[in-house]
Amino acid sequence: MPIRGLAALSVVLAASGPAWAEVKSATPNGFEVVSIVTIAAPADRVYSAFSEIGHWWSSSHTFSRDPANLSLELRAGSCFCELLKNGGTVEHMRVVYAAPGVGLRLRGALGPLQAEGVDGALSWTLAPVEGGTNVTQSYVVGGYIRGGMEPWAPRVDRVLDEQLQRLKNFVEGKPLPQ
Repeated sequence: MPIRGLAALSVVLAASGPAWAEVKSATPNGFEVVSIVTIAAPADRVYSAFSEIGHWWSSSHTFSRDPANLSLELRAGSCFCELLKNGGTVEHMRVVYAAPGVGLRLRGALGPLQAEGVDGALSWTLAPVEGGTNVTQSYVVGGYIRGGMEPWAPRVDRVLDEQLQRLKNFVEGKPLPQ
């Protein structure tokens, strides 16, 4: 393939999904997963989209199977929560850092990790760049999981990377995958 063809392919691949996603580390006691994507919008718009989580989070990664039941208020002490049938609720995480246009950090165990002896820090860091905002998503988990942490890291990486791509599509006004 000519060099120009490779360059064009690189641009298409970079624009079509996260620029970078990785299991940074996985040990018996913890793991860290990181994804980075550029969203074609100002940092303030990306930040405000976190509070619209019910519009972009995947239904298959909720307890109710309906992301409209999710809520996230962008202030320290608030809950990333979900309403369940018959008045039930789930606290997914708690906001510990909220800086408009800069970043958001939550603590807790997502999904099936709630049944294990772990805690985690999910951070979104925003950095303005030409044409938009670089978003670095990091989830650091530590504690005890029956069977060890290592098998969980790539699964969690895929799920969170999917959510970051959905956030990107939502903010950029693109269709969300089903």
